Amino acid sequence: MIRRSLLCAALAAAALGLSSCGKPDDKPAAGAQPETLTFSILSAENQTSMQPLWQPLLDELSAQIGVPVKPFFATNYTSLVEAMRFKQVQMGWFSAAPALQAINRADGEVLGRVVDAGGDATYKSVIIVKKGSGITLDKLLKCDGTLNFGLGDAQSTSGTLAPMAYVFTPRGIDPTKCFKTVRSASHQANTFAVANGVVDAATNNSVGLLFAGRENPEVASKIEVIWESPPLPESSIVVRKDLDPALKEKIRQFFLTYGTGTDEKAEKQREVLKGLAYGGFRPADNSYLDPVREMEAAEDLAAARRSGDKAKIAAAQAAFDKVQAAAAKARAADPSAAQ
Repeated sequence: MIRRSLLCAALAAAALGLSSCGKPDDKPAAGAQPETLTFSILSAENQTSMQPLWQPLLDELSAQIGVPVKPFFATNYTSLVEAMRFKQVQMGWFSAAPALQAINRADGEVLGRVVDAGGDATYKSVIIVKKGSGITLDKLLKCDGTLNFGLGDAQSTSGTLAPMAYVFTPRGIDPTKCFKTVRSASHQANTFAVANGVVDAATNNSVGLLFAGRENPEVASKIEVIWESPPLPESSIVVRKDLDPALKEKIRQFFLTYGTGTDEKAEKQREVLKGLAYGGFRPADNSYLDPVREMEAAEDLAAARRSGDKAKIAAAQAAFDKVQAAAAKARAADPSAAQ
């Protein structure tokens, strides 16, 4: 399965780069407070453009919690997860799928979720083509080997997982066998690649298109959307579990109150949020990522069915049923969590 193969390759590369950082199992005592905290950020658009947007927020976070906070930028999700696993970072801004990886692999936990400028806690995966190309979703899915396609980062919710779960897997399509070439790149790179005709179609998301329209309106004007997904969980703030509980609560309160006041300080915070295309932050825990768990379990079940192995099918079905039941229970207990 393409998501698995891309992830494994990326993890292998990341592990080589981080092998000198120490074993992830060598945990400090729970509650230990570091002298400096590092906050990880995906620099999908590029660090030069992202750092000025995040730095004012991180400066205020440092002042409020009494611990210096420095940013850590990476160009792919695997590096962010591995940096948290090897304790290079203690918290960060994660898209939904890598947030789940951080929970499963890096001793992370969700303490808040992002809402967009309109107050929504969801966004959408999209497939884009060059405007005027005549490429429709039906034409894309003919799989005649004539088109070049761009996926996102292997761990990207909107760039890889959602398109696989909602477009390709239900139709039994393997992108590597469907298209002439398949490349993996950031949302920004995919936008430029489609606009310039390097690829015929590519994945992206509604937030990425918003940034593209703001930063590169000429490029954005050359693309159009031919598919969009159901709503996906927005990004979340993830911290390591072994942070001091009191410090974690300070961090939580900072995000949940950021930009919510009525004074001049709050107004400046809302300007920072506007630059990030956010409306603020809301409470959330690990159950917020249940839709991602369901998509991954559905992908695994589909792969097992394609294999024809009865034991694999039974195991994948049991795992899928377990995830669905847990997600349904969480939604029943807190219906607002899915909003």
